[in-house]
Amino acid sequence: MAKSDFEDLKLDNQLCFSLYSTSLAMSKMYKPLLEKLGLTYPQYLMMLVLWEEDGITATELGQRLGQDKGALSPVIKRLEAQGLIDRRRDPTDERRIHLQLTAAGKAMQHESQAIPPQVLRATGLDRKSVRQLKAQIEAVRRALNSLDDATD
Repeated sequence: MAKSDFEDLKLDNQLCFSLYSTSLAMSKMYKPLLEKLGLTYPQYLMMLVLWEEDGITATELGQRLGQDKGALSPVIKRLEAQGLIDRRRDPTDERRIHLQLTAAGKAMQHESQAIPPQVLRATGLDRKSVRQLKAQIEAVRRALNSLDDATD
């Protein structure tokens, strides 16, 4: 077999590696920005969802983030310990836990406003390019998730 027969097996030709290494670089870039707020990246993602829709259930939060509730529980507990959210049982269904922002959690939204422009600058892309790239990545995610749905 010729060396060119293995072109698809080169690391630099792997979409998964491009996504993975970019994700690592993005996390590294976010780290100092979020440290100023006392948040980890998973906590920041949760706060973004809660700033959009305060009072949602833990299950709804998991759906928005594409994660199961079990993986979110420790992060939710840390946000609660930091005084950023409160967990409240639904009076009509004790199994449902609603996540409510505290005054400190709401105030943090204002402190976080500087993050998206810094991230945009760090990417070297303009808003239109970011929207296009994001749409492509989301299309890949939907295609991959549809494979999971087909095997369930």
